[in-house]
Amino acid sequence: MTETWFNETLYPGWGQRFQVTRLLAQVKSDYQAIEVFESASHGRVLALDGAIQITEADEFVYQEMLAHVPLLAHGAARRVLIIGAGDGGVLRRVLQHRTTEQAVMVEIDGEVIRLSKEFLPSIAGEAWADPRAQVIVGDGIAYVAEAAPGSFDVIIVDSTDPVGVGEALFTDAFYADCARILAPDGLVVNQCGVPFMQPDELRDTSRRRARAFPHVSAYVAAVPTYVGGLMTLGIAAKAPGIGQVPVETISARAVQAGILGRTRYWSPEVHAAAFHLPPYIAELLNLV
Repeated sequence: MTETWFNETLYPGWGQRFQVTRLLAQVKSDYQAIEVFESASHGRVLALDGAIQITEADEFVYQEMLAHVPLLAHGAARRVLIIGAGDGGVLRRVLQHRTTEQAVMVEIDGEVIRLSKEFLPSIAGEAWADPRAQVIVGDGIAYVAEAAPGSFDVIIVDSTDPVGVGEALFTDAFYADCARILAPDGLVVNQCGVPFMQPDELRDTSRRRARAFPHVSAYVAAVPTYVGGLMTLGIAAKAPGIGQVPVETISARAVQAGILGRTRYWSPEVHAAAFHLPPYIAELLNLV
C-alpha cells in the first residue's frame, strides 16, 4: 500500500511532513485552501494554504499560551475580542475563565469554522454554545475599525503569517485601531512566528505595535508542530508591567479565574518564565 504524506510548504528549503492516514476535507474557500486530515502521529490536522495551523496532539500548547497569558497578565479582563482562531480553541480557553463576561470572535473565513466544527470538535469543545460567546463571520479589520473606544480589555489575534489573508492584521492602522478600542489598561497579543526562521516578523511587528502602545514585549512557547524552535507571541499594552507580574500574583489570578490545575502547558511558573527571552530573540525587540 502506498503511503501518503503531507509536505508543509511554509519555508523554502526546509520543512516537515506528516503521514496521512485519511483525508477528511479539502476545500478552496474564498480566501484560502483548507485541508483537514488524520495523521499517523498528531491526530487530526488543519492546514491553510499548505501551512500547518493546528494538530490535535499539541494544540493545547499554543492555545493555552495565546489565551491564558494575556488574560492573566491583565488581571481583570472581562471583555475579550478574538480575531481569527476559527478552530475555536482560543475561544474555548478564554471562556474557561469564569471572570470572562463577553468573548467576541471574528473569523473572516466561515469555512474554517464549519470544517472545525465537523472534523475537529474536541478543539473548541462546548465553546460554540456558550452564551458569553458571540461568533461573527466577517472581517476582523473592519470590526476593529468600527468598534467603539474602550470596548475591550484584551484583544487576541490568532492569524496566519503576514501574507495573503492575514497580512492586514500586522499593519500600523490595525494596531492603532486596537489601541483605540481597548480600555485604558488594555493589551493586545498576536502570534509573531518562529524567530529563528522568521526574524523580520517579530522585529517589524514589534516596531509597529510600539507606534500605538507604550509598552511592547514578547513571550515564547515551545509548540512541537511549529518547526524552527520557539514560537513568539507579541504583546503590547497601555499600562506597564505586562511581563513582570510575580508568579504569586499570576497564581492568585488563575485561582480566581478557575483555571489553575486545568491546563497541560500553561502554569504560573511557565507564564513568568516565558517573558525571559533568549538573547537571539530579545535582540529583535531591541531589549539587549
